[in-house]
Amino acid sequence: MTLNRKAKVGLDRSGLILDIFARRAKSREAKTQVELAQLKWLLPRLTRRWTHLSRQEGGIGTRGPGETQLEVDRRRVRQRISDLQRTLKKIEAERRVQRKRRGRLYKITIVGYTNAGKSSLLNLLSHSTVEVRERLFATLDSTSRMIWLAPGRKALLTDTVGFIRRLPPHLVASFRSTLGVVKEADLLIHLIDSSAFDLEPRILTVREALRDLKVLFKPTILAFNKIDLLHPNQIKAFKILYPNACFLSVFKRWGVEALKGKILEHWDKKLSMNPQA
Repeated sequence: MTLNRKAKVGLDRSGLILDIFARRAKSREAKTQVELAQLKWLLPRLTRRWTHLSRQEGGIGTRGPGETQLEVDRRRVRQRISDLQRTLKKIEAERRVQRKRRGRLYKITIVGYTNAGKSSLLNLLSHSTVEVRERLFATLDSTSRMIWLAPGRKALLTDTVGFIRRLPPHLVASFRSTLGVVKEADLLIHLIDSSAFDLEPRILTVREALRDLKVLFKPTILAFNKIDLLHPNQIKAFKILYPNACFLSVFKRWGVEALKGKILEHWDKKLSMNPQA
């Protein structure tokens, strides 16, 4: 019951974002999550769609055909929402089983604003060929790959859906099963598009999303990507503002070893605190 894009429903900003997500969704989980968010967005707006009918043949003590159709539509939407929520619970249970099988593997998750280069970084570190496109919300499913950081140091690296300012709350709620990998990570790499004109608001947006997920306390590496697009003076300024960050260009393959070194530092710190980890 995915929202019909041809239906004459006034798309606000949230509706437009949901429509883009619907076009990008490929897997069963992503399609289920997006449809659930769309229907939750649509439900309170059904009244507006049927106003023109409810005015017909409706009098005191009677129900017009529009009101009857509205009730039917609401019932169908609520039933579909319930079905989708049950489906997502099953998928989430399957994910928990998969995560348990990964045992004590060191888990690293890449987070960031949409189009920061997360999938490209995953490919570079894991020597994979995950699809990469320069467009908003190209990645809706979390993708995990094994990476070798040093001899005997194998970790699980996961890419996640990109964040955006004022992301529709229904969408965030629907993607909680996918974002579960963020909660279970030992380390987060917050990847940033250093060439973005609104860089600071983007950083804040991701931090707010991590706060909502209750993972701001997790060890995090700030990694500024796309430095090949910056003037050397801009890079110097960023290094002064963010002395503990990594600066790299996934496209040019600059700074990758430095990032690996930072990851190993965090890993060693975890091992020193918990030798069994």
